[in-house]
Amino acid sequence: MKNQTTKWVLGHKITTHETSGDFDLMLAETPAQIQGPPPHFHNKFKESFLIIEGEMEFLINGEVKIVKAGESLDIPPKTLHTFTNNSNLPCKWINIHSPKGFKGFFDAVGIPAEIENAREKSHTPEIVQKVIETAEAFDMNIKVQ
Repeated sequence: MKNQTTKWVLGHKITTHETSGDFDLMLAETPAQIQGPPPHFHNKFKESFLIIEGEMEFLINGEVKIVKAGESLDIPPKTLHTFTNNSNLPCKWINIHSPKGFKGFFDAVGIPAEIENAREKSHTPEIVQKVIETAEAFDMNIKVQ
């Protein structure tokens, strides 16, 4: 049974894993100098990040926090956040959403990793528009500036 899927989502390589618990689990790889999703919050999802390699810059309710390899970060519901790899090295990280339900977002907007130039295709203006149009269905409330 295949229990994982790899797609490129907004420049990030996302591998989702099936779980038996009430949470979604993914492993991500973010190349150097790649911006994250637009600032957003979730009404019901709790979100956790564990940085495995490299570092990620998070913006949480207007405050910048650098999270390095071996460190983790919890984001409660209704917390405005985004993240960016501003370093010159790739970053590998684990992400958990609880309760289960956010995995469908990656399925909806991601470009399968086996497609040629998937990374570049994952953040075209058409995909960004699809993210904006799809986000709310997955409790991703984008903060328009």
